[in-house]
Amino acid sequence: MSQQKIYFKNRNGEDITIAAIINFPDNFDKGHQYPAIVVTHPGGGVKEQTAGLYAEKMAKQGFVTIVSDASYQGESTGEPRQLENPYIRTEDVSGVIDYLTTLPYVDKNRIGALGICAGGGYTANAAINDHRIKAVGTISAVNIGSMYRNGWDGSVKSADAFPLLQAGADARTKEANGAETVTFALAPLKKEDAPNEELLEAWEYYHTPRCEYPTAPGYGTMRSMTQIITYDAFNMAEVFLTQPLLIIAGSKAGSKWMSDDLYKRAASSKKSFHVVEGANHMSMYDVPEYVNEAVTQLTSFFTSNLK
Repeated sequence: MSQQKIYFKNRNGEDITIAAIINFPDNFDKGHQYPAIVVTHPGGGVKEQTAGLYAEKMAKQGFVTIVSDASYQGESTGEPRQLENPYIRTEDVSGVIDYLTTLPYVDKNRIGALGICAGGGYTANAAINDHRIKAVGTISAVNIGSMYRNGWDGSVKSADAFPLLQAGADARTKEANGAETVTFALAPLKKEDAPNEELLEAWEYYHTPRCEYPTAPGYGTMRSMTQIITYDAFNMAEVFLTQPLLIIAGSKAGSKWMSDDLYKRAASSKKSFHVVEGANHMSMYDVPEYVNEAVTQLTSFFTSNLK
């Protein structure tokens, strides 16, 4: 398998250059047309972490895969840095598809999408809006709006998110009047900040040699809360998410309720939910036995639905 780092203009109107990596299957022939999979990284992540891992493994199964840094993040351009606007993140998926349609070796009618964590929510949202996506896979899916409204385990009332909504508005006012960018942690920035064992593992993943990466500082802009709090990644899924859907989540994931919600709401007549026994949210990112189990499921799913 080989790969290539590329840069291309995002056609979503923000004058953003997207940094991405394309992975090619073994014995790649540029004269042949291949099915392709767009892989979207978690909130706070970059293309060199779990999304890149899954992209590489799926390329070995015969797909052209592309994994990119979100607009305003990683090696992609845009100011302010680390903006986590969910509507832009969703549009990024379609922006990558725009690029794929220009490649002669990609079959435009066989494009799938795979997302991890918040990238799973953004991927589902993109598929609701953009039916060039023919099959949808999620790993440890997070609806970022639901998570910040209702908490990691879904136990918080939406109305209790008003302070975050206000904090986002206050940050915008401060920044408009010359203050430095106000930020919030997308995963615990310090070990002692982790509220539970699962999110302690999030700190470990992003901020220790396990998978830390220089372009992934792990925070977002607080101004993004004025979009995140009211965002629903699964909006209109009951009507428009009709593509084949494979949802994968760990049996011990505190976030599993969001995958349950996606499964319940999706209109797809061909949908399945694979539970990885013993895995939590973060272990699906890089623990070999869990990743390999997920890849086995994804390979069968995308092979049969991107014929």
